[in-house]
Amino acid sequence: MSSPRTAKGKKPAYFADPATDKLLQMVITLAGELSVVRDRLDLVERLATEAGAFDRSKLETMRLTEADTNERDANRADFVARVLRVLDQDLEEITNREAPGFDELVPMLGKTD
Repeated sequence: MSSPRTAKGKKPAYFADPATDKLLQMVITLAGELSVVRDRLDLVERLATEAGAFDRSKLETMRLTEADTNERDANRADFVARVLRVLDQDLEEITNREAPGFDELVPMLGKTD
């Protein structure tokens, strides 16, 4: 799976607190993910019902194999990574900043504001 592209430029700010903006981005991401899942689930249920292959009672009684569980775990990890991407971007920005050089650092340490 390829990593998502990162937008360049200044991030839009809607609230005074940047943490609130990050939370809003996560909620919007979750809403988008949920919308897609609901649409796909609806389509699968309709196709399966049309084909006579769908029995709702199996939803409650089916047991997954270990391979199925592993696949779900991987999908869940990808999903969480997408939701928390906004926090990862901030961490990336912080860790990719160049540290001030010695000549820049000395005057900063000498300030007694």
